[in-house]
Amino acid sequence: MTDTTAPLWAAPLASGPITATVRVPGSKSLTNRALVLAALASGPSRLRHPLTARDTTLMRQALQSLGARIDDTDDGWVVTPGPIRGDTAVECGLAGTVMRFVPPVAALAAGEVRFDGDPPARVRPMGTVIDALRTLGVGVHDDGRAALPFTVDGTGSVPGGSVTIDASASSQFVSGLLLAGARYDKGITVHHDGTPVPSLPHIDMTVGMLRDCGVDVDDDVANTWRVEPGPIQPLDAVIEPDLSNAAPFLAAALLTEGRVHIPDWPGATTQPGDALRDLLTRQGGSCRLDANGLTVQGTGSVRGIDADLHDVGELTPVLAAVAALADGPSHLRGIAHLRGHETDRLAALAAEINGLGGDVTETDDGLVIRPRPMHGGVFHSYADHRMAQAGAVLGLVVPGVEVEDIATTAKTLPDFPSLWSRIVTSERPA
Repeated sequence: MTDTTAPLWAAPLASGPITATVRVPGSKSLTNRALVLAALASGPSRLRHPLTARDTTLMRQALQSLGARIDDTDDGWVVTPGPIRGDTAVECGLAGTVMRFVPPVAALAAGEVRFDGDPPARVRPMGTVIDALRTLGVGVHDDGRAALPFTVDGTGSVPGGSVTIDASASSQFVSGLLLAGARYDKGITVHHDGTPVPSLPHIDMTVGMLRDCGVDVDDDVANTWRVEPGPIQPLDAVIEPDLSNAAPFLAAALLTEGRVHIPDWPGATTQPGDALRDLLTRQGGSCRLDANGLTVQGTGSVRGIDADLHDVGELTPVLAAVAALADGPSHLRGIAHLRGHETDRLAALAAEINGLGGDVTETDDGLVIRPRPMHGGVFHSYADHRMAQAGAVLGLVVPGVEVEDIATTAKTLPDFPSLWSRIVTSERPA
């Protein structure tokens, strides 16, 4: 879906190599998982350097509506859990983590919790969450839509137990159940039955954070996760930078023969964005990780790649933009699940790159991208922050690219337009 009334943003054209240090704010994925665990914990938690963006604000507001208290501090938030209350409403916006992580929490409320979101969110698949909660004995009313809006009818407790789901559309279906499962009477065992779960590193992230909170999780059997019932210990967590949000800035170095440094890049992480080190190297960049962070240097070569992005699908839009400017064809595979994201990202990328003169063909599970001379024009964002970032990347080297609704990047990176403009015009960010 495109918004013909949204303003157009003239993507700045790079006049030479981009050299910059970019401090990327906290990870959305880590922030929202930490918020959920803190709201369910046995005492107050401290979250340091969390991301403040639309998705995390929606999660904060959702958990506050369910009874948590969240206070600002100099370096983040203190989350004080309270009794989970019903007779409230949760606004999901376009945040997949809110619409998929919060219903299992709302099942613990005493009363109804109503869920809705932006119009595009109402076509995102939710049947897996709804059916799983019903299997666990929770009442959910959706008038047969298997999508937003719906109402969770909480009774104050959830028996828990075993549930089999098909999580092939999103790893968030598994993570949402695991995050709340320790508070269920019998805990929870989630078994996946279907084609491989995408973005498995995000489930590893969930499991790791649960264990950090003292929760007993068994993931020894493939496609099965067992969370034992018990208390969730409070967190004192420092949120890592959002590595996926670093993708357009690092791509800028690659495409302009420049050099971009991301401070505080972790040496070890469960974030899927860490795969950028390998993927951008394969696309022609030089990557160096040291104690100060990650630096990507452009080498003058931008290569096509054949890459399975099944576990790191969120990187696809930026990688596709780079591929459209490469010296040879690319095949991005394993990403059929992107058709169910903020928009159908495969169709959207094909349409928008082709609209600027590119040559992209959809496959059953990905994209084949053949570089062609490109020209300016409107690059529609489809209310999708990753699409808007891809348009900005193309605009670095293609004159006259105008990105529709660049403000949609506020979903996970509120200052993206100004930060991007500063690095491209050589005004160094602090």
